[in-house]
Amino acid sequence: MSTPASTALVQATDLAMTFDVSAPWLNRVLERKPKVFLHAVDGVSFEIEKGKTLALVGESGCGKSTVAKLLVGLYEPTRGGLTFDGQDAHAAFKTPQGLDLRRRIQMIFQDPYASLNPRWIVQDIVGEPLSEHGLITDPQALKARVGELLQSVGLSPLDMPKYPHQFSGGQRQRISIARALATQPDFLVCDEPTSALDVSVQAQVLNIMKDLQRRLGLTYLFISHNLAVVRHVSDQVGVMYLGRLVELADKQALFAHPRHPYTRMLLDAIPKMNDVGRARTPVQGEVPNPLNPPPGCAFNPRCPHANHRCRTERPALKTIAGIKIACHAVEEGRL
Repeated sequence: MSTPASTALVQATDLAMTFDVSAPWLNRVLERKPKVFLHAVDGVSFEIEKGKTLALVGESGCGKSTVAKLLVGLYEPTRGGLTFDGQDAHAAFKTPQGLDLRRRIQMIFQDPYASLNPRWIVQDIVGEPLSEHGLITDPQALKARVGELLQSVGLSPLDMPKYPHQFSGGQRQRISIARALATQPDFLVCDEPTSALDVSVQAQVLNIMKDLQRRLGLTYLFISHNLAVVRHVSDQVGVMYLGRLVELADKQALFAHPRHPYTRMLLDAIPKMNDVGRARTPVQGEVPNPLNPPPGCAFNPRCPHANHRCRTERPALKTIAGIKIACHAVEEGRL
């Protein structure tokens, strides 16, 4: 099914995910406490064009991984929707045709030590999606295909009889990538795929992912808190804070002219080669308690430009000079 008017393969509209984190019923009755809800993702909208990479960045706990799980159907959104290649993805996940959609959307998890079954050999790990989706049933053909997939990520077919514990972290993450590529997906959701790896190994894995994107025309959602990695892999960058997008822009525009005070704070904290001797600005303040976020703009307690409006009225994500941004100070020209 072809994508209508828009060239976007993936379109998220007002995605929200709320978790009930209340105490057990009896405790609430005895202590007379109300229910407690955590708004992990609160109205996130974006689109990703085919063959492009959108990176989501932000501090721990801002809702990045929840967005990833919403996109692959591991969570059902509390509000909002997801359109994939012109169809309603969450409605399709519940139908028999949902298996075909799951074949086209795959995920690479953060921790290569936890996401691979330690009791399975590599041949079974990488071959499982092919068997599960009924793509290859002949054992010899399956083995040959697993060998090809391992070669595509820089490993050898001789690694097939080995167990995950016989590999380094970087090699394990390559096995995860090979498994994700097995069903020939169109869209890969990468949840901090390099954060558990050494810097030199990170570069190898990122180069493999970029190379695969060029060869296979893959579309990525790349989640990271490492801005150097984001600069290397992304076309567009979305900055998240406490469950909401605060800035969404092309990579060059965001790194050259960050607009939102939070984006500026994140970029200021990166060490730069030619700024030797200049004091770096640490990221000020603490992330507020997500169970009790501040009124108005969630960033206002840490923002040097906050005024009365920022403390009382929540900013909407608006397009200002070609950049989507949720900030009263930018909108009013105070920055």
